[in-house]
Amino acid sequence: MSAIEYRFLEPLDVLFLRGNKLFGDPGSYGESLVPPWPSVAAGALRSRMLADDGVDLAAFAAGRVTHPTLGTPENPGAFQVTSFQMARRLADGRVEPLIAPPADLVIGEQDGKVNSVRALNPAAPAAGVRSSSPLPKLPVLAEAERGKAASGYWLSEAGWRRYLAGETPLPGDLIKSSELWRIDPRVGVGLDAATGRAADGRLFSVQAVAMIKRGHRIGTKNENSEEKPILADYEVGFLAGIAGAVPPASGMVRLGGDGRAAAIHAAAPNVAEPDYAAIARAGRCRLVLATPGIFSEGWKLPGLDAEGRFHLGEVSGRLVCAAVTRAEIVSGWDLARWQPKSARRAAPAGSVYWLDELDATPEALRKLADAGLWGKGGEDRQRRAEGFNRFGLAAWK
Repeated sequence: MSAIEYRFLEPLDVLFLRGNKLFGDPGSYGESLVPPWPSVAAGALRSRMLADDGVDLAAFAAGRVTHPTLGTPENPGAFQVTSFQMARRLADGRVEPLIAPPADLVIGEQDGKVNSVRALNPAAPAAGVRSSSPLPKLPVLAEAERGKAASGYWLSEAGWRRYLAGETPLPGDLIKSSELWRIDPRVGVGLDAATGRAADGRLFSVQAVAMIKRGHRIGTKNENSEEKPILADYEVGFLAGIAGAVPPASGMVRLGGDGRAAAIHAAAPNVAEPDYAAIARAGRCRLVLATPGIFSEGWKLPGLDAEGRFHLGEVSGRLVCAAVTRAEIVSGWDLARWQPKSARRAAPAGSVYWLDELDATPEALRKLADAGLWGKGGEDRQRRAEGFNRFGLAAWK
C-alpha cells in the first residue's frame, strides 16, 4: 500500500451526523451518530479534491470524466480511507487518536469515575451449558459479584497501545465522552415542497454535536475548598488516514448533514501498531474491527469456512470466540445518483474475534491489515474506498 496521509478534520460549527434512522415527521427525533461512518470523511475529502482540480461534477457523477486517483463513482481509483476515528489536537500541536473501547473490555464506574477496567476471556462452556453461539468458546468475565458496565468512554493513545500489547488498559487511559463533545438539541421545521414555506404542524427535533474546543469547560476540581472549572487544552475532531492519493492539507470541507464547515490540518500522529512478529510467534491474536464490517454472512468474518477455519490472503487460523455487539445498518447518501445508498447490515466497530492456531508471517499479517477484510468475490470497491472493513490486530495473552 502507498504511504498514508493523515488529516485532522476540525469542526468549526455544530455537526449533524445522521445515522440510518428516518426523521422529519411531526414530533420525530433525529439522533446523531458519533463517530460517523468513515464514508463521511471519504465523501468530504473527495468532493474537495474534485473541486480543487476543477472537475465538472455533473460529468464526474455521470461517469464521463475519470479522475487520476478517484476514478469514477462506478469504478473508484486508488483513493482509500484506511482509518477514521475520533481525535484531539493537543496544545503542542500533536494529534492523539481516540479509540472506542473494544467489545471485550468491561468498564466499572463509581461516583462518576472509572474505577476498574476488566477484560473478557474466551472459555469453553461448562458441561450442560447451551448457547446459540456456533463457536467453541464464549467470552467470559470472571467476577465475584454482578455489576453493571459503564459506557460513554474512549481509550487514549496510551490505553490503545496497552490493549494492542495484550495488556488491560488502566482507568486513567479512559476519557469521558462529555470531555469530547456535547449534544445540542435543535428544532427543525418541515417545508412544503410546492411552496418552499414552513408546513403547519411539522416540527421535529435533531441532535447537533458540538465538539469541545480549547478553553471549554469540561469539569470542576476542588481547590482550597473551592470549586474551580477544568478547561480543555485541546480541540476535538476526527483523524482520517488516506492511501492512494494526496488529499488537501489545508482549507475546509463540508462535513455531515447540512454540510457544516470543518478545517483540514495535515497531521503526523504516532499511530500505535501491533507487534506483528510477536503475534506470529504466539500463533494467536485478537482481531478488532476499527470500522464497521460489511460482511456477506452477517457477523462472520470473510474467509471463514463451515469448520470455523479462517483463510484470507496468506493468513489462516481458527476462529474460537467472538464478542460482537448488536448489528448496525449502514447506508448513506449517493451524491452522484442523488439517492440513498443500499442499506447493508454491518458488524459494529469494536467487535472482537479471537483467532487461534494462527499460521502467518509478520509480513502477511501487515499486508492483510493494510488490505482490510475483503474476501474473494465479495469486494465492494466503493465501500472499500470509503474505509469500511478495517481492523487492527492485538496480542492475545
